[in-house]
Amino acid sequence: MTFLVGKVALDVDAGAPNNGRGDDNVGVVKKLRVGRDIHPYVSAQAFRRWVRDSMPAAEERSVVTRKGSGVKQQAYTEGRPDRYLDDDLFGYMVAVKGGGTCQRDTVFATGTLVAVVPQQSVTRDFGTMSRGFDAGENPVIHEHELYSAELAGDVLLDLPRIGTFETDGSGLRIALTADAAKEAASAGAERISFRGFSALRLPLAERRRRAAVLLRTLTAVRGGAKQALHYGDRTPALMLLGALRGGVNPFTRVLAVRDGRTSFNAAVLREEIAAWRDELEGPVHLGWSPGFLGSQRETVLVDLAGEIADGTVRLDHPRVLFGRLADEIENGVHDAWFEDLKA
Repeated sequence: MTFLVGKVALDVDAGAPNNGRGDDNVGVVKKLRVGRDIHPYVSAQAFRRWVRDSMPAAEERSVVTRKGSGVKQQAYTEGRPDRYLDDDLFGYMVAVKGGGTCQRDTVFATGTLVAVVPQQSVTRDFGTMSRGFDAGENPVIHEHELYSAELAGDVLLDLPRIGTFETDGSGLRIALTADAAKEAASAGAERISFRGFSALRLPLAERRRRAAVLLRTLTAVRGGAKQALHYGDRTPALMLLGALRGGVNPFTRVLAVRDGRTSFNAAVLREEIAAWRDELEGPVHLGWSPGFLGSQRETVLVDLAGEIADGTVRLDHPRVLFGRLADEIENGVHDAWFEDLKA
């Protein structure tokens, strides 16, 4: 089984891309504390929403149904991964009384995007609203937090599970209801055995296409909160992905703190590649936007010159690099990645 695993990093400049629950009329950013240090973060849920919303307009989304009120509310998608790319990649749970219960674990797993460099505090911006008020009237006061930081998180894409849906198993493991499974089979899905369970699998061409759509979308992510006041690029400034058997992510420590700054450690990448060479299937792809982390990109190009020359590492702009990988996937170059040896 093959997984694309690695790291995604965002460059936030005086922004507030993901906010927590407000406190006393103050809009606060999401952050976690380690001792006295503060690490602003973007939740995995938020980033996944950005990715979903950034998919091509022509890509039909699964419709969300909302029922109930108060603490008894529930919301769920159609639970039809055979029809909708977002149901396939992001997963769902549909639990309806009287039947129709199904669940799909995520195929595209995302970690929390956390500030690499800890901060002592987060900036609080003070604002007022007084437009149109009469002279002498007190303004309406509001405050909110913002920060500048490089955020990084881990990602994993389970390639053999793209377009592959379990139809039996224990508990809520079943991805399709009986009626949905019949419709999918009638539409051309193949019945197979997959990781110990019966499953339906879409044609390879569609599975290739879905993987390619996700890769291209990741290089063009848009979204985030407070865009009226703190508009900024939310496209990953750095994205590293390698194809590995087994799903271990050895690249989680390539970004670290050095001299108080976010630093890319080429030595860590080189050693991890050597340690996991027997599990790697093809080159490690390092998409790096010019200007991110100052001159470090140029330094890494020199440090990894040998690995780049022999094809172990490919380094280019994220959009160019992963657009090329998406083309290779669609053209069948990496079809072996979609096969599960334990199927």
